[in-house]
Amino acid sequence: MFEFSEPLTFLLLALAGGYLLGSIPFGLLLTKAAGLGDVRAIGSGNIGATNVLRTGRKGLAAATLLLDAFKGTAAVLIARQFSMDLAIVAGFGAFLGHLFPIWLGFKGGKGVATYIGILLGLFWPAVLIFAGVWLGMAYFFRYSSLAALTATVVIPVALWGLGEPRMAVMFGILSIIVWVKHKANIERLLAGTEGKIGKKS
Repeated sequence: MFEFSEPLTFLLLALAGGYLLGSIPFGLLLTKAAGLGDVRAIGSGNIGATNVLRTGRKGLAAATLLLDAFKGTAAVLIARQFSMDLAIVAGFGAFLGHLFPIWLGFKGGKGVATYIGILLGLFWPAVLIFAGVWLGMAYFFRYSSLAALTATVVIPVALWGLGEPRMAVMFGILSIIVWVKHKANIERLLAGTEGKIGKKS
């Protein structure tokens, strides 16, 4: 059930191609192009949309979010032209590329946007589930990080229930990595110091 039918060479090419797409640091590129300097020098030092938002430029943050998601979707859709096996591997590669880009000393984003983009390319109905969970948690608790973390727990279970065991396993792995990358957020949530949606710091 979890074996790949494609030759190892093709799988490695898909992984490498996905990684290269995923490693494009849109947050860094956009903020530099806008004359805002290195986004890694502010806030959390992250290259993702949340840290770009700390520059005060909501448009740049939105663009970063969309492009970080799109690179995951693009990696999947390109590889999917050949086979679903290659699409799954390319998606995994894109996720690793975003989190650990070689160009930035393997220090990238936290992966939520790219996670959603990969999900969109592989099984788009699950994105609706992710969005529903995120919106519900965000509405009741006002924590963006908690909403995202909860959604990443639900998605693998939902995929399994929808008859997609291979994707469920892959997204289970991605979810674990997302939780590890959100360690600081989890600590702040437990301490009650995590910033709430709509609340100015």
